[in-house]
Amino acid sequence: MQQIVEIQNVAKFYGRLGSRVEALRAIDLDVRSQEFLSIVGPSGCGKSTLLKCIAGLEPITGGTISVRGELISGPPSQMGVVFQRDLLLDWRTVIENVLIIAEFRGTRTAELEKKASDLLVRFGLGDFQHRYPWELSGGMRQRAAICRAILDNPELLLMDEPFGALDAMTRDDLNLELARLWQETRKTVVFITHGIQEAVFLSDRVAMMARNPGRIVDVFDIDLPRPRTLEMRESAEFSAIVHRIRERFADIGAIRTE
Repeated sequence: MQQIVEIQNVAKFYGRLGSRVEALRAIDLDVRSQEFLSIVGPSGCGKSTLLKCIAGLEPITGGTISVRGELISGPPSQMGVVFQRDLLLDWRTVIENVLIIAEFRGTRTAELEKKASDLLVRFGLGDFQHRYPWELSGGMRQRAAICRAILDNPELLLMDEPFGALDAMTRDDLNLELARLWQETRKTVVFITHGIQEAVFLSDRVAMMARNPGRIVDVFDIDLPRPRTLEMRESAEFSAIVHRIRERFADIGAIRTE
């Protein structure tokens, strides 16, 4: 299968010689075309740093990252990013927030405005298009951020713990919506999370990171049928995969099992 993202021996340091902090060490990871890849690990292991490096928002210290065969020198084209904070502008309406990237690129058209409206309807925000972000709940704001990221149909979608600050019920709802979106569009997705169950539910593969320094210690294939339902999380097959990943984290001392 074609590789969209190729990460080879990537290192990342912060600070100067003598007081450097090693954030990432010898990261080797490929992201395949149209796959949903989650990166899971404890807080402080460098998951978000790695995502920012892929996005061209952070320079790497060593190694290479390429997207579609081209070395990263800045944010690649055909990429959408969703952060844990929605970063909506409170003085712009919801639909105007969704359209802001198109304005920056000079590509705003009536057709794109209709697409933005249709996306908001799809994500349950049809009646809130002309409201302001401060009038929305956290889950609604994050839905709007997802609409903004996918408006111009990017091939690669990077998501940095987008549901981490949401309550459990809202998180479940957005997990289902994201799974449906991927099923329909087959975008290449890199999804950062510290939730093992969330990673298994959404993904084709789960890459596991350890910290001090941040590094990839294992990659798990998730051989579960799609489309997926929340009820699937109660199945023996699902529980076995979650248990295997949790045990691997316990092996390296990242979590306790008793």
